[in-house]
Amino acid sequence: MECRTDCGACCIAPSISSPIPGMPKGKPANTRCVQLADNFMCKIFTSPLRPKVCVSLQASREMCFTHRDAAMIYLVKLEADTAP
Repeated sequence: MECRTDCGACCIAPSISSPIPGMPKGKPANTRCVQLADNFMCKIFTSPLRPKVCVSLQASREMCFTHRDAAMIYLVKLEADTAP
């Protein structure tokens, strides 16, 4: 599945503990990644600097649904369910 345009939920909702260019301490949950462009696409999507956790998170119907709001709800719940 391709990423849906105008979404970016996976670059906002989850926390990322590994360094991201421009965010050396990672990213807290519900915080927009500095690498998320204004068009809601990842600026470092094909870069080796992209964190492994981001590379492993693949778009899927179960996660992305048909609207950004549904994806945000799903990912916020997933974050809460998996937080230490």
